[in-house]
This record gives sequence, structure tokens and C-alpha cells, in this order.
Amino acid sequence: MLANKYGKETLLRLRENETFERRTVSFYRYVRLENVNTLRNDLYQVWTELGILGRTYLATEGINAQMTVPVPNWDAFVADLDSRVVFAKMPLKIALEEKGSAFLKLIVRVKPRILADGLDDNEIDMNRMGEHLTPVQFNEALAHPDAVVVDVRNHYEHEIGHFDNAIRPDVDTFQESLPIIRDTLADHKDKPVLMYCTGGIRCEKASAYLRANGFQDVSQLNGGIIAYAQHVKEAKIESKYRGKNFVFDDRKNEKITDDILSTCHLCDNPCDEHQNCQNHACHLLFLQCQTCAKRLNNCCSAECKRIAGLPLEEQRTLRREARQRAGDSHYVSQLNRKKRKANPGAEETKENSTTIELKTKEINSGTTELVSETNS
Repeated sequence: MLANKYGKETLLRLRENETFERRTVSFYRYVRLENVNTLRNDLYQVWTELGILGRTYLATEGINAQMTVPVPNWDAFVADLDSRVVFAKMPLKIALEEKGSAFLKLIVRVKPRILADGLDDNEIDMNRMGEHLTPVQFNEALAHPDAVVVDVRNHYEHEIGHFDNAIRPDVDTFQESLPIIRDTLADHKDKPVLMYCTGGIRCEKASAYLRANGFQDVSQLNGGIIAYAQHVKEAKIESKYRGKNFVFDDRKNEKITDDILSTCHLCDNPCDEHQNCQNHACHLLFLQCQTCAKRLNNCCSAECKRIAGLPLEEQRTLRREARQRAGDSHYVSQLNRKKRKANPGAEETKENSTTIELKTKEINSGTTELVSETNS
């Protein structure tokens, strides 16, 4: 199988030596795909030749991609997509901010789903999605007195930015959010439901899911926050979305407005910058202000600071021992949000509230990485 053969240091050097600009883009389409593995190899070869970096998921149900394309090769990239009937004239959402390259390498993977939803094949009908609203129509719909606005993203996304008065489920994955949204809205089936997410793909399934569960008036923001922010910028109109838009790449976010809606997870000072804990056995994605980052060397707790300061070989030994204890399970470390909310002034409790749960963290070659949903 065609795949990247370079190590991280080589990839970083190659990216740093680039003399051209890149354009970050995301796109998806629910469409029946045949011979997915052959298509995967074909796309990988073409995109490698074009110097594209990014992450793409393919499944028989369609494609979901986020990538950076060298500007000189943009036209060739679009032409290749349009030459394929299943991908022709696919809406491409251009990033609002570049902030350097968003990706380090090219990944094209075949998956059971382009978006993990936990649903059975016959549970929803993708031909019965919600009505797609333009940014202007969405703004108008927000003014409806009975409108129920739902943020179809994870807690770490909507904590740094959202539409006012939106219902924001406290979840880690899209799969978790579906039954929670359904149950939360159980008494509002006769009201207009407005849904939004990063780029639209989650709303496609979420709106179809709600309609399958008896909701009739369901609409979604076409193109998601990315398309909304672009229109607001180009049309010079007021943004009803406040704060930042979380993105699943090295940029971590795009600023939509200057509002800071979130706080540092350690001290509660205003903060809207995510980072990963520098203890690689933890690698927690969390919000940290510059003061706490300096005090803890970009770690999420005093214990992680201690571990990150150990010799690399000793850190690797600790990670190996953790993997042996975990067996075949995957695990993720995350701040205990319940403890943080229950003890907002207890810094010592917060600093030591990192937990390692046997959940969804990939373990690769002696290092662990936070596995974020690849959501548009």
C-alpha cells in the first residue's frame, strides 16, 4: 500500500524548506463509492505528486477530507476532483486563517464510515437530511422566537466558540452526542431546530437522525462554521457566531470574532488556546493560559511536568509499562471536568485531576497521541 515513509524530523524539515504558499481546504460528500481501496491508492498517488498534505477518510458511503494544497497546484487538484464523477463540483471550504501549514504528511485511509456515528445502516435515511440554510438564512432563522439552536460538536470545540443560546452537549465524540441531542429536544419536536457544526458533515447525519426520530422542522447551516465565517468576512456582515472555531489540524483554531468565551482549565483566567500536554504519555488536549504554561512547562499538571522532565528513555519505559497494564485497550487522559466544575477555586485539585482512562487513545511506536474526530 502506498504510504508515507519519512519520520517526523524529516517531514518537519521538508515542510520548513517549502518556498510556496499552501491553501487549507476541507470537503466531504456522501456518495456511493465502489472499489474503495483502488480509489484510495489512486488518490494517494495523485495527491503525493501534487505535494498535498492532510487527512482523508474514504468509505463506501463517501469521502471526508481536510488538507493543505500548494497554491501553484490548486487548479490541478480541483481539476482532478472534477474529473471524477463521484467528486465533481464538490463544495470546497477554504480556511479562514492559514497560520502556517496545518498538516505534516498525507494520510488517506479506508474506514467503515467517513464519520463514526455508532448507528446501524437502517437507522437513518441520508436522503432525509435537514434543510440546508445559507449564512444569511441561518441568521434570520436564529431570530425566530421558537428556534432551538444545537451545536453538534464536542465540548472542547464549542467551549472556545459558539452561537449564543445554543444547546452544547458536554460530549467527547459525535457518537455520544446523537442520543443526548434527541433526548434533550424530546419536548421540542414541534419547534424549528437549527443545527451547526464545523463544516457540515456532522449535521448531515444528525439532522437525518432527528428526522428519523420524529422531528419535522430540522435545518442545518450549509457548509458549517467555516463557510459561515467566510461569508461574514466577504459580505462584511455581523457574525452571530462568537469566539473561535476549533479545527482538527496543527492550527487548532481559527478566530471568528475577538470574543474570548472560555477559561484556562487550571486557573480560570480568560483563555481560548488549546494545546497538548508535553508529557507524551498524557498528551491531553486542554486550554492553558501563558502563565500556567510557563509554570508547568506546557504540561497539564505538576505530575506531568515531573514526568516530562525525565530522560527520554525513562519516559519511554513508563509508557511501555502503561501499555502493558492496559493490555489490548486504548486509553486517553483527560482532565476530570466534573472535579474542575465542583472545585473552581481549588488549584491543587485541578492540577492533579488528570486521569488515565481505558478509552480512545491510539498507541503507536512507543508514543501516544490524542485521537480527535476528523470532523468537518
